[in-house]
Amino acid sequence: MKMNLPNRLTCLRVILIPFFVVFMMLGSEGMFPVSDASSIIGGADGPTSVYIASGFFGFPGEINIMRIIACVIFCGASFTDFLDGYLARKNNLVTNFGKFMDPLADKLLVCSALILITVYSPYVPVWVTLIIIAREFIISGFRLVASDNGIVIAASKWGKLKTVSQMFLCILGILNFTGIIFNVLVVLSLVLTVVSLTDYILKNIEVLTRGGM
Repeated sequence: MKMNLPNRLTCLRVILIPFFVVFMMLGSEGMFPVSDASSIIGGADGPTSVYIASGFFGFPGEINIMRIIACVIFCGASFTDFLDGYLARKNNLVTNFGKFMDPLADKLLVCSALILITVYSPYVPVWVTLIIIAREFIISGFRLVASDNGIVIAASKWGKLKTVSQMFLCILGILNFTGIIFNVLVVLSLVLTVVSLTDYILKNIEVLTRGGM
């Protein structure tokens, strides 16, 4: 069966992820040494502290061509997220494959970026990244259980807002913009992560309770 254009764009997003990871890692060498434990755990005072970036925009103090290429790839992959959904709805090309693969591609892209930003910079605490990734594992398991019951759970409004906020957060992190706007996006992404998880569970609680507890 021939794959439609929106689903091809979704698959393209997945294919772009390894290229993004390679350029991001090449562009991060020596920028923020991962041997500095305070950068890894979230701050100089221990795991409960958080780096607060100075300035409103937090213009990058150190950037290189590899990071710029990584950002271009990330932005291109993120744009396919908007484009595939728009084309699918406009041309009535919504499929079960798209409902399953589109949010999965988003998870792979955003989680890859967040992990790299957390490792190579001190501005996203590890616990924030862990909560975001844990949410993605929970929802993926939720969708797996639902599919076993013949139910396909599409992305919700809150889930889409969460993805958009995380993508903007990642773009600023990739380019090493770390001002107040970056801090606001960290908090916003975390809040939307929790809200979207709660929304998914409440709307589809019968998936878990079917067959008994």
